[in-house]
Amino acid sequence: MMKLDIRPRNLDLTDRLRERIERRMHFALSRFEPRIERVTIRLFDVNGPRGGEDKRCRIVVRVRGCEPAAVVEADRDLGTAIDRAADRVGRVVARALDRLTRPRRATA
Repeated sequence: MMKLDIRPRNLDLTDRLRERIERRMHFALSRFEPRIERVTIRLFDVNGPRGGEDKRCRIVVRVRGCEPAAVVEADRDLGTAIDRAADRVGRVVARALDRLTRPRRATA
């Protein structure tokens, strides 16, 4: 099972929210799990109760042999920000691992 470090700032981390994050991260990253060292998720409510596009989700994935993959998404709805960040980080990790395993072309 992938180890997730979830840290909210100015938000309550409910059991339901934690389950949503775990489900989304498992869906996005499970195929890379043997290569993943750590996943850090930071949740922010920048403006507090004032509203606006101020809910942010920052995900950093440390993959063995690669630079850390990081994405940040913001939205009025925290769930939407989490979903979009999870989708993006899955693509970023896939690209990083593809570059790592693809043979390099010889330059002239």
